[in-house]
Amino acid sequence: MTTLGVVFRPQNPPERLRSVVRAADEAGLEELWLWEDCFLESGVATAAAALAWSDRLTVGIGLLPVPFRNVAVLGMEAATLHRLFPGRAVITLGHGVQDWMGQVGARVSSPLTLLREHIEALRALLAGETVTTSGRYVKLDKVKLDYPPADATRIYAGATGPKTRALACEVADGILLTAGTPPEEVAAARPMAKAITVYVHAATGPDAGARMARELDFWGESDKADTTALGGAADIAAVVNRYKDAGADAVILQPTADEPDLEGFTRFVAQEVRTLVA
Repeated sequence: MTTLGVVFRPQNPPERLRSVVRAADEAGLEELWLWEDCFLESGVATAAAALAWSDRLTVGIGLLPVPFRNVAVLGMEAATLHRLFPGRAVITLGHGVQDWMGQVGARVSSPLTLLREHIEALRALLAGETVTTSGRYVKLDKVKLDYPPADATRIYAGATGPKTRALACEVADGILLTAGTPPEEVAAARPMAKAITVYVHAATGPDAGARMARELDFWGESDKADTTALGGAADIAAVVNRYKDAGADAVILQPTADEPDLEGFTRFVAQEVRTLVA
């Protein structure tokens, strides 16, 4: 069965998160995804809070920019989340927006090399191994976590370009695709990817069309209206089912930046859209 979820965007202040998490948990939503966009909110801090405020909700971070983090620090953070909330956290790694990485002095000349080295080292650390490596960017000398996760963990990679998608399918447990990705691209990635999670622009309510038009204009995707989920529960479920049929394991509905009722949108997805998704 395809998993259904919602994005809590960091354009919303952190203090809004608790009520959205409670709404998601009470309504039976399967997954809530968080972003770590510069310079808004921490992905790890918000994920820890969301997991603590819920009883059963899976929380994904999509994504953590690897130029920001030493892999040993991220290993400690990820292991702590997984031990506190077994099986409920999904960590996604990615290049980050290169202009933002440049702003903080973390931009690298080969993002692909860094992402590969980071994922491979993180996987080994979370498996409880003692890791020594001297890569182009990742360098560890006999590093071993004292509290690795007791069970296997999921490491996803976010990808847009073909080279990063190929790398994600090779070294990660799943691939995260951005909103605006058409179902045809999901189907193309399906034979290579171990699992696919895809964001989908979504809006409901009387002003949904106007809000979606503004949203697509902001992203420079006005020509991608056919990748959006717009309208009532049946309309949105039909789009979710298109992505399911294309091979998506999880479809995460991404509300517009000006969504007026995040809690209501979350309940709508969990209670009305969910029942219509095959």
